[in-house]
Amino acid sequence: MPTDEVSLASRYQAVRQETLRLAAPLSEADLTIQAAEFASPGKWHLAHATWFFEEFFLTQLPKPWQRTNGFDYLFNSYYEAVGERHPREQRGLITRPSLEEVLDYRQRVDRAVMQAFEDGFETTLHAILELGLHHEQQHQELFLTDMLYHFAQNPLQPAYQPATPLPQTITVIPSGMVSFEEGLYAIGHEGEGFGFDNEFPRHKIYLQPFRLSSHLVTNADWMAFMEDGCYENPLLWLSDGWTQVQREQWRMPLYWQKTASGGFSAMTLSGLQPVIPTAPVTHISYFEADAYARWAGKRLPREAEWEVAAAQQPIAGHFADRRRYRPQPLAGSEEGPLFQLYGDVWEWTASPYQGYPGFKVSEGAVGEYNGKFMNNQYVLRGGSCVTPANHIRTAYRNFFYPHQRWQFTGLRLADDGGIS
Repeated sequence: MPTDEVSLASRYQAVRQETLRLAAPLSEADLTIQAAEFASPGKWHLAHATWFFEEFFLTQLPKPWQRTNGFDYLFNSYYEAVGERHPREQRGLITRPSLEEVLDYRQRVDRAVMQAFEDGFETTLHAILELGLHHEQQHQELFLTDMLYHFAQNPLQPAYQPATPLPQTITVIPSGMVSFEEGLYAIGHEGEGFGFDNEFPRHKIYLQPFRLSSHLVTNADWMAFMEDGCYENPLLWLSDGWTQVQREQWRMPLYWQKTASGGFSAMTLSGLQPVIPTAPVTHISYFEADAYARWAGKRLPREAEWEVAAAQQPIAGHFADRRRYRPQPLAGSEEGPLFQLYGDVWEWTASPYQGYPGFKVSEGAVGEYNGKFMNNQYVLRGGSCVTPANHIRTAYRNFFYPHQRWQFTGLRLADDGGIS
């Protein structure tokens, strides 16, 4: 087996095993529930990531592949070109197949993929396997995010895992604005490594002088926003955001609740825990992030500004690999000038999600992966505490609708100015 295929096979096994590790603490009932249309059951994630390899890799091999009856209908997500699929909002009704059958399905597909490595296959299919692995890592992140939402609806507020103590060293560094010069910059994927199609092509963009906050907005910052009555002030909100605030009666981030002592607790993957004032605020929508920035006399960064700044720092931070699954206060090991740039929380940007100049979707059904969603959503950058560390890149573009906040989303402030 060629060296590149050995590496790919090894990564395939590692990613697939990590998904099983995430599911291991949960019961079949835990993995079947669906508390909202946007949050899929854990069992569905286990099967869908497997279906992707079956649909786009195994069926392309010369050796005939026998599909599992009905699984192509149950576990397709949004690939219209592939065929009909089970309604998204009814995924929680899939009590059959059982968890055992889904795990058997994963094993059967894994054996076939590993056999394909032994038999050999066209190098053109390497790209499909790479895409499948990064797709599964996206679902590992969604798995944890969705399980938090499901558990938060349970009156017993169960924990996915025990709480872990905070780091012994918490760095207190005065926040400030870091300046960047105007100029012509290149953004987008660079190099030979994997990138999603929405990261291409690399292109140049002219930026005016700008500044980014050295720190993420913290829970303590957000409490000041709340105490100033900002959820009741229509002048701070975009029109659609104000409508959302009124309809949903938002008064604090998702999962927060007041305590008897007047403080705040929040539902986490370790159950209900006190809100940590020095940790980055999370589970906020674009509308909330935009309103906060306006209240603070700043704005949200444009995604090109974020990428230009991030390209000047190493990719390091609090990712899922640390298995804490909750944004953490700034630790003593962090290096600036922009702190917690990667990991902890996905950072909302002011940029609508759209294709770069010259963007083209891939041919065939895999072309539905990203391009079809380029409307009415906003770009987020940097990864979060539930993002696998080897999944993130400086050019990585995440995207969500502006009202959504069940993801680990937060913000960093920006303004115009730069070098004086």
